[in-house]
Amino acid sequence: MLPSGFPAYHRCRARLRRIQERLSLRNRLVLSHVMVLLLALLAMAAISALIEVWLGFADIEADVVLQIGLLFGVAAAFPASVALSRFLLRPLDRVRAATRRLAEGHYDDILEVPSEPGLAALVEDVNTLAAALADTQRRRARLISEVAHEMRTPITLLRGQIEGMADGIFVPDEAMFASLADDLHRLQRLAGDLSSLSRSEEAAFDLHRKPTDVATLARATAERLRPQYDDQMVTLVVDAGTPVGALCDPDRITQVLVNLLGNALAACDRHGHVALSVHAEPSPVPHVIVRVTDDGIGIAEHDLERIFHRFERLDHPGRPAAAGGSGIGLTIARGIARAHGGDITAQSAGLGKGATFTLRLPQEPAPEGGTSGPQVSR
Repeated sequence: MLPSGFPAYHRCRARLRRIQERLSLRNRLVLSHVMVLLLALLAMAAISALIEVWLGFADIEADVVLQIGLLFGVAAAFPASVALSRFLLRPLDRVRAATRRLAEGHYDDILEVPSEPGLAALVEDVNTLAAALADTQRRRARLISEVAHEMRTPITLLRGQIEGMADGIFVPDEAMFASLADDLHRLQRLAGDLSSLSRSEEAAFDLHRKPTDVATLARATAERLRPQYDDQMVTLVVDAGTPVGALCDPDRITQVLVNLLGNALAACDRHGHVALSVHAEPSPVPHVIVRVTDDGIGIAEHDLERIFHRFERLDHPGRPAAAGGSGIGLTIARGIARAHGGDITAQSAGLGKGATFTLRLPQEPAPEGGTSGPQVSR
């Protein structure tokens, strides 16, 4: 090892290290092949010179010298290629070991990013995959906890009420049966949500498509939810007077609209404002556009996509969480939209600045008998 008094050596070594860090894996493989080839040729030349010059065997035929040199060249190239291949594949072996650990459920293992650009991109992708799997595992554990909690409350109430009636503590009157029906409805709704989530993630929705006026569907859904808006003193404005047709499952699209309007209502304070609009977008591909805009709590930019993940419910300081929500409504809604060939997206200027959810559906001719002309209902 050279002492520190050789600055030229250290500068050269640092320069070589920088060049090595910039080399891609493909270039490293090419260089390794060239080095092995050069080593084989040098071994052949050295053996030939040793036989003909140094040992004085000039009378040996050239073919024999060539064969001996080729034999020694191959013998030198083989261990060199093995050593270089091990050196080149060492980072890949670490990636393979990491993927095996991921398959075993060790999602918290983070690989150190190498200096080589191509391998660095691969390692970053593996680390991203590990983080995504860890997040999925976290949400799955939370799912089990939340489903158990959601089921525990109505089951406990049902058991207490039934045992109370059996012991004569409660009178089996109309109010008691209504309470039992409410608890059973909560369980049924939870089971339905979980079933819909499963179909959404497997893209296995059973759609009953037929020509539907989405504008009429939106107006009917808005009127169905208007009493809830009136109770919370939130203004609901509907702009869906012009018939806009789509070949869709009206029940499923109603489910999407109920979810979007329900979320908008939950996001608004008293005296808030929600607007529902339906129109056609002719270009570049004809689509039905349904927008639900509110002036409520808004969504942070980094949460605009996360809200569509299953069991994700955003927490807002100073604001209680919405009661009865399972955190899978938007996941199911987007699954329904994509099963129709459309999508749902979210936009927001930030926290406290409201949000807009846009449902896009492939457009079909509007059904006959629809009303024409703009119409706004409040």
